[in-house]
Amino acid sequence: MIGRVAPWPSFVIAGIVVGLLMGVFGVGGSSVATPLLAILGVPGLIAVASPLPATIPSALVAATPYARSGESRPRAAAWSLVGGVPAAIVGGLLSQVIGGPVLLVMSGVVLIVIGVRVLFPISEGTRTAGTARRQNRPLLVATMAGIGLFTGLLANGGGFLLVPVYLFLFGLRMRQAVGTSLLVIAVMSIPTLATHMALGHIDWTVAGTFAAGLLPGAAIGARLAQRLEGPTIRRAFGWFLVVFGVAFTLYRLSRS
Repeated sequence: MIGRVAPWPSFVIAGIVVGLLMGVFGVGGSSVATPLLAILGVPGLIAVASPLPATIPSALVAATPYARSGESRPRAAAWSLVGGVPAAIVGGLLSQVIGGPVLLVMSGVVLIVIGVRVLFPISEGTRTAGTARRQNRPLLVATMAGIGLFTGLLANGGGFLLVPVYLFLFGLRMRQAVGTSLLVIAVMSIPTLATHMALGHIDWTVAGTFAAGLLPGAAIGARLAQRLEGPTIRRAFGWFLVVFGVAFTLYRLSRS
């Protein structure tokens, strides 16, 4: 168990917020939940791992509208998992060595870097080249292994890395990238969850109250995304990552 934290309704509200982000942007598992839980008083590795039990069902809920509208790529998701799942297990084991405070700062810095890149427009030439790279299965598997390693370290489904990689490296459009990312998140979170459960990093009270908000939030966010234009979602995604990443990194550094 953990020490003094915010009252339980705060975790439900945090879950709703993260669920909305997951449904619209294809991110929001531990990449956003970990900083929020840390702000609510949950310590290091517990804040990193406790969102995972709710991430799997909420990703499936959010993925459903994208799959129904044909805005996901199941084959690309399957090849992504070939590289990502084993690497996620390795990353989860390494997280025990690196420790919670370092992982929290890493989360914020990576959000900033990815967000800045997402703000830049994507040319048709980049998209066409990315489509060709997506057919290169060894490249796709190797790239996702790298993401899987980082996913295991930070105990998240990898959406905040997957969406930009699908956009810029493998030629998917924004809603396609989100829909495909959610499929991968749902499966990639399973070995990461199992690893952190074995290491005793999950507080089930935090996980349960957070899940109570995350699941409905993800369903609402996914439906909202179907009404928005892809470029609008991409720009909003970029600005969100930058602003949130800067705020959280400064917060963590001020407490170190």
